[in-house]
Formats: sequence, structure tokens, C-alpha cells
Amino acid sequence: MEFREAIKLALQSLWQNKLRTVLTLLGMMISVASIIAVATLVNGAYTYVTTKFTRYGADEFTVQRMPSLIFSSEEYERYQRRKYILYDDYLYVRDNCTRCTEIGLSQWNVAKVVRGTNSVTDTTIRGYTWQMPSLKNLDIAEGRGFTQVDDDHATRVAIIGTDIRDNLFPGVDPLGLELRADGMPYTVVGVAEKQGSTFGQSQDNWVAVPLTAYMKTYGTAMKAAVIYVKAGSAGPVLEAAGDEVRVLMRAKRHDAPGAEDSFELNINDTLVSFVSKVTAMFGAVMGGVALISLVVGGIVIMNMMLASVTERTREIGIRKALGARGHDIMLQFLVESSALALMGGFFGVLLGLAVAQGVTLALGFPSTIALWSVMLGLSLAASVGIFFGVYPARKAANLDPIVALRAEL
Repeated sequence: MEFREAIKLALQSLWQNKLRTVLTLLGMMISVASIIAVATLVNGAYTYVTTKFTRYGADEFTVQRMPSLIFSSEEYERYQRRKYILYDDYLYVRDNCTRCTEIGLSQWNVAKVVRGTNSVTDTTIRGYTWQMPSLKNLDIAEGRGFTQVDDDHATRVAIIGTDIRDNLFPGVDPLGLELRADGMPYTVVGVAEKQGSTFGQSQDNWVAVPLTAYMKTYGTAMKAAVIYVKAGSAGPVLEAAGDEVRVLMRAKRHDAPGAEDSFELNINDTLVSFVSKVTAMFGAVMGGVALISLVVGGIVIMNMMLASVTERTREIGIRKALGARGHDIMLQFLVESSALALMGGFFGVLLGLAVAQGVTLALGFPSTIALWSVMLGLSLAASVGIFFGVYPARKAANLDPIVALRAEL
């Protein structure tokens, strides 16, 4: 039997039993859809987190009061007892670090921003030293960033996110115009590029002002201060700069010899490595669940094929009596089970991508379509179709033609 003829017979058989085919397809669709959805969401989460951590550059690290990742309430309470990162800490490191090519300090608060009758609530007010836009790879779409003069003289100027521009300055150029954050006036000198939203939360609802101006309004209590350090290059140079900053911070904060640091030094490579392991573990667990559902889908296919063999016993007997060989019969049923699985896999891929996109739209959870996951889903579907179709196909191929012809007499 030619392979083309086997495909034709398989599709004809599936078309003649539409309801049973659809119900069998559903099992495979759900199995493949779960694999595609999980792979797409896990890949999206990993891409988002690694992008966030690496956007500052491979040669940068941060110093802050608490680590980026906390795993227990006990750890949180211990870190809460640490002293705040102070502006003086930043100045000491900036003035004494010989291996640091660039250093900046960031602090933030939440405020209401107003211009005329328009207002935006829950806006993040960021206090930046003049180096921070560069250290955070903050691209300025319009206007300019901060200068050292702004820092030295506490100039009341601001860089704004696109949400602030769209809500407070609709239809007008915001550069040179004034807004008020917690009652304090600032002149807009720059507009940052749009960053979009993540997990349903906009990344563009913020106003950045010079840190010295920020401290005049909110004081010097740096509850959320982060020192950003650029070492110039990754590898040993980065490690050496990190060691030097650690020594300077311990000396400035009077950490006792042998005691743990009263601050956290976060290097991006370490965080990215940890996130990679977590997402890999999550993906493995969810992938295991998806594979179990795939096996269930395969069992459904096998049951359907066994029922098909039983129903078509007389047909098999006639074909064998007319000269069909065992491998011809086996090929026919294997192609039928594989076609069924591949169709289920194809629609499962579409369903999985739709589910992942729906989660992204509803919850803002990032998703990234990976070609390997689509190919994996289709390959697994075909493999399941062949594997679970072998037994019914062998059973059909091994039927005695005389017994098969008598079966329905």
C-alpha cells in the first residue's frame, strides 16, 4: 500500500466517525494545549525577569538594605532590623571606590501628581542622582536627562513616564511645562520611552526628579534607597569592584569584624542564575503534569483505535483475502492514529497559545512564544499517536482473514 493511499483511507475513516473523532481530538488538544501554555508562560516569565535583571548591564550591581529575593518571614524580620542605606553611604562609596567607573543613588515614594484639573494617583516619585538614567538604561524619548548641575543645585526639574504625559499633558508638548508632585512644582525636561505593563501594572506611571530636590521634600530617611554601581566590565573586574564596595560599606556603617553585612550586594548574574533554576523547576513540575495528561490523551486514542479495529474486522478480513499484507493493515491504522494525534496537536497548539495570550491580557503575566515549544508539542503528539497506535495496529494486522470474515456473518 502506498503511503498516500494510507493517509487517504485514514482521513476517510476519521471523517465517517465525526463525533468519536472530535471527542478523541479533545483529549489530545487539552494535553498539547497544557504543554504549550505552560512553556509559553514559563518562557515569558524567565525572559521578563532576566531582562529586568540584565537591563542594567553585565558590569553593574546594586547595594541596598534588603535582598531582592526573600524566602521566609524570619529572613524578612531579620533584614528589617538593618540600618537604612543613607545618602552619606553613597557619598562615601562614590568618593573612595577606585574600581567603580560610575555610581548613582535612587530613592522612591508614592505621590499624587497634578497639573491644572488633571491628576494621576499612585504615581512613583523617583529621586535620582544625575547618573541614574544612564545606569538604569533609561532611554529619553523627548528632551534631556539630568545633569550634575541639577544635582548640585537641587533644581526642580522632572523626567516623566508616558502615563504622566498622556494623562496630564494630553495633546500638548510637556517639555517646559510644570506639574506638581505632593504640592511641589517641577518643570518637565524629559519624557522616557514607553515601557508597557507587567503583571497588569503599568511601568510608565512615574516621575523622576533630582535626588537633592527629592530630599528637600521627603527628607533624608532613605527607606528604599538603592546604590547602583558600574564596574566597567564583567568577570573579575566586577567581582573586584564588588569586594571593594563591600569593604567601604562595612567600614562606613561600622559593621563588626565577623558579623554579617548590614546591607545586600546584588550581582545580576547571581540573581539570573537563581531565577533560571526556579523557572526550570517550575517548568519541570508543570511539564510533568502536562505529560501525564498527554499519556491520558494517548490512552484515549488507543481505546478509539481498538474500537475501530473491532468495528472494521470484516473490512480487514476482506482486504486480507484480496491480498493485503499484514504491514499494509498495520500502516493504515498507524497512519490513522498518527493523523488523529497530529490534528489534536495542531488544534492544541492554537488553544495553548490562546490560553497563554488570554492570561497575559487578563493578568498582565508575560508570555513569550517559543518555536521549540510548538515543535515539541507537535512532535510529542505524533509520537503519542504512533506509540499508542502500535497495539491496535498489530492486533488488526494479526487477524486471521477467515476468522475476520466470519466475525459478522
